[in-house]
Amino acid sequence: MTKLVDLTMPLGEHFRWAFERGRKGDHRKGDVFEVDWFRTSVHGFTHMDAQRHIMSDGFSSDDIALERSVGEAAVIDLSVIAPNTAVDAPMLESRGRHLRDGDLVIMKSGWDRVRSPLTPEYWTEAPYVTRDGAEWLLDRGVTTVAFDFPQDFVTRFYVQGEAARPLAENVTHDVLLRNGVVLIEYLVNTTSLTNERTYLCALPMKLPDSNGMPVRAIAFEDR
Repeated sequence: MTKLVDLTMPLGEHFRWAFERGRKGDHRKGDVFEVDWFRTSVHGFTHMDAQRHIMSDGFSSDDIALERSVGEAAVIDLSVIAPNTAVDAPMLESRGRHLRDGDLVIMKSGWDRVRSPLTPEYWTEAPYVTRDGAEWLLDRGVTTVAFDFPQDFVTRFYVQGEAARPLAENVTHDVLLRNGVVLIEYLVNTTSLTNERTYLCALPMKLPDSNGMPVRAIAFEDR
């Protein structure tokens, strides 16, 4: 038996990301079809970062092989973590010993159950990955890392209106994405994952030459 777990943040009005939605046609007026449309950032909600996000000559989202977003994933359980806690190498070493070379990784903190993604506190009080934590993941040969919390400490400053900090301060982008590890950001509902390994499907829409793309992230859990 397999349980499907939806890990995707719904699209909608949000204080941080611009979002527009409309509808063409109206059944009540006799139109045969209604067609919804929306417009938002490719780096909002649950999405995938391509290397082009930080490097002009990096790979785009449509360059990413399907195996980088579909496959076996190790779940690192951080679910007892407190707000504003550093996710460093010793913590990952103690909780991620089941990682295998070439794994996809899901960081399971359940942060959306602690602070709502609809509030600034989701960012300003979040756990964060340290540089040595990002290097620990890189050294384990992982190919993709999916986070359920804003993983770089400096992201809290962007929510407060500050300009982007140097890449070196955006440590998961600098250490992981710059070295070819795909980042998936803002998973939700990870507390529904019960196994230390699962099967992740997080496919991006296929828009050529994009530096990121929304994904529908689903896990297939063995009961």
